Amino acid sequence: MESSVEDPKSRKGLIIKLAVLGVVGVVVGGLVLRGLDLRGIIEQGLALVRDAGPVAFFCGMAVLPAVGFPLSPFTLTAGSVFAPTLGWPLVIAATWAALAVNVSITYVIARWIARPGLEKLTVRLGYKWPEVHEDNYWDITLLARVTPGPPFVLQGIILGLARVPYRIYLIGSALVAWAYGTVFVVFGDALLAGKGKMIVFGFSAMVALGLGAHLLRQHLARKKKAGLE
Repeated sequence: MESSVEDPKSRKGLIIKLAVLGVVGVVVGGLVLRGLDLRGIIEQGLALVRDAGPVAFFCGMAVLPAVGFPLSPFTLTAGSVFAPTLGWPLVIAATWAALAVNVSITYVIARWIARPGLEKLTVRLGYKWPEVHEDNYWDITLLARVTPGPPFVLQGIILGLARVPYRIYLIGSALVAWAYGTVFVVFGDALLAGKGKMIVFGFSAMVALGLGAHLLRQHLARKKKAGLE
């Protein structure tokens, strides 16, 4: 039987995330029991987003997460706020466009703005800047994007600093981002609207994506191991 190649740190990170989610759930539950109008607060937030309009919203989705703002507030609210007026196809298309611009901005910052200075500093300190072999461009791109733990923007920064070619970076990053982004947009709408069947569907899709990412990580780890033998 083949031994598992999953990194113990990944399992530890998953346990920590689940623990954090549990604590957040307990805190939110306690506030609700104390009479906090959580639904009212959510509705006020959605109203602010709706008043800002789709252009400002999707421009914000394209720019802000590229410099560290969380992406989930955008993906979880996009469908609920704008699908009734714009329609689902346009909301998904706008989400995909925003995500493509987002990963491109991160790449430009890391590859052409941050890397030259960091590389010079590394050389002055007597070290050689690590390079990624062209045979590993696709592997490192996919591995960075499906590995849990690092924030979305940090994944892009790592790939940009590694000087992965933009074409490979964009295709690999966009495909993974589009898959997760679409699921989160649909799930967010179902969750905020209380659509039971769609919540189950969205959750199942997230589980399926997580399983697919896990299997892909294992495949890449086995491929790397085989290449070292």
